[in-house]
Amino acid sequence: MSTSEQLPTATLESARDHARSQVGLQSVTAPTVPSTAASNLPEGIEASTVVWDETIGSGNYATRAIARGTHIRITDLDGGACIALAVHRADHTPERLNVADTVKVQWQAYLGTGTLLLSDMGRVLMTVVDDTAVGHDALCGCLSPAAASERYGDGSASGPTPSTRDLLCLGLAKHGLGRRDLPPIINLFTSVRVDEDGSLRLGDGGPAGAHIELRSEMDVIVTLASGPHPLDDRDEYSASTVRITAWRDGLPDAATDPFRTTTPERRRAFENTDELLRGRT
Repeated sequence: MSTSEQLPTATLESARDHARSQVGLQSVTAPTVPSTAASNLPEGIEASTVVWDETIGSGNYATRAIARGTHIRITDLDGGACIALAVHRADHTPERLNVADTVKVQWQAYLGTGTLLLSDMGRVLMTVVDDTAVGHDALCGCLSPAAASERYGDGSASGPTPSTRDLLCLGLAKHGLGRRDLPPIINLFTSVRVDEDGSLRLGDGGPAGAHIELRSEMDVIVTLASGPHPLDDRDEYSASTVRITAWRDGLPDAATDPFRTTTPERRRAFENTDELLRGRT
C-alpha cells in the first residue's frame, strides 16, 4: 500500500487527526470546545431542561437512553441529511421500533407530524410532534456493509466510508445490544416515493435548517447514524451534519393531547401504551 493509500489511522498523528475530525477539531493546539449544555439552543428550549445536545457528521453515530416525556429535535444543519433511526424500549429492549407496523397500522408510508413510531407490541415508542422536513423514508432500510464496500471501497465500521448498519450496531453495543437487536430502521430527512410501476425513487434532499421533533412516550434508547441512503447513487460518500437536542418537557394530559385521537388506530396504540404503564400486560 502506498503512502497516499494509507488508512487515516496508520500513524499516531493521523489517527489523532482522524479522531479529532469526528468532532470538527482537526490538529490544533489547546482547542476550545463549546459547552454542550446550551450553545445557541433552538427557540423555546430552556438550558436547564437539556439532557442531550450533540452534532454528528457524515459517517458518525450517536445514541442515548432518554426518559418518557423527553422531546428530541434533530436538525439538518446543511441540507441533504440522511439519518438512520433505531428505537428500543429502554427497560425491555426486545420491544423495539417496528417499521412495518408503523406504516400499515397508520395506513401511511409517508411519515410526518402526528405519526406514531410503533413497537411490535402495538405500543407508542415516540410521537412526531413537529416536522419541517421534505420527507422521511420507511421503505428502504439502511446502507449495508456490502453495499457500502461495493460503492465506496470500504464499508467497515472503522473505515473511511462506514455503512450505517455498522454505525448503528456500534451505538447499540453501548447498551449491551448486538447485531441481532437491530431492527429495520427509518431514514430521516430522506424522501423516497413509490412510482406507479412500484419502483422506488429517491427525492431531492431537504433544506438546511429543517427539523423533526419527537416526543418519547416511554423510556427509550434512541440510536442515530449519518451516512448515504441506499438509493443514493452518487460516487461521493456524503451526508449532512445534524444537531441532536433533547430536553425534558413532560407529557400533556391524555384528554388534551392532540395526537392521541387523530385516528382510531392511533387511539388504540396509546391505550396499549397506557395499559403497560399502569402495570398491566
